[in-house]
Amino acid sequence: MRDVLSTEELTIPEGVTVDIKSRLITVTGPRGTLKKNVRHINMDLVLVKTSKASRVLLQVWQGGRKHVACLRTVRSLIENMITGVTKGFLYKMRAVYAHFPINTIIANGETSVEIRNFLGEKTVRHVAMLEGVTIQESKAQKDELILQGNDIEMVSQSAASIQGACRVRNKDIRKFLDGIYVSEKTTVVAE
Repeated sequence: MRDVLSTEELTIPEGVTVDIKSRLITVTGPRGTLKKNVRHINMDLVLVKTSKASRVLLQVWQGGRKHVACLRTVRSLIENMITGVTKGFLYKMRAVYAHFPINTIIANGETSVEIRNFLGEKTVRHVAMLEGVTIQESKAQKDELILQGNDIEMVSQSAASIQGACRVRNKDIRKFLDGIYVSEKTTVVAE
């Protein structure tokens, strides 16, 4: 059965400004600005400003089960954007190898990485970081890469591209566990 009106509500913290214009969401904070286009989802986005705090009201009229589920998705997108412009996202990746040590070289001023000697292969793998993502080697831990950025989608997709470039092919993946994997997901600004 369809509900007449389904709503979700999100409170905006201090120091963050959210602007909504025809389902184009712009979030600005101390670390920068993020934009997200949700015009493909049919819903009402209302910015309610009061004297105490601002909030975003998301509404779906006459929505089915899957349409109502989009409310929580868009709410989570806005929450991640707010976290990105206030704290930032940080992913740590570790190189795992049994015999041949994997060499990672950061090139182009922290915007791409070269992966050498994966399973002893001569092939050099190049992975470019997406827009707004920087990569660096960890000073505290050997064979660890640190990816940072404001947009969670860009940071996680860059990490997935590195992991996907080091996939073992034509071998038993139960025995060959070599690769570069995400070991920790956290924020740049510690709580």
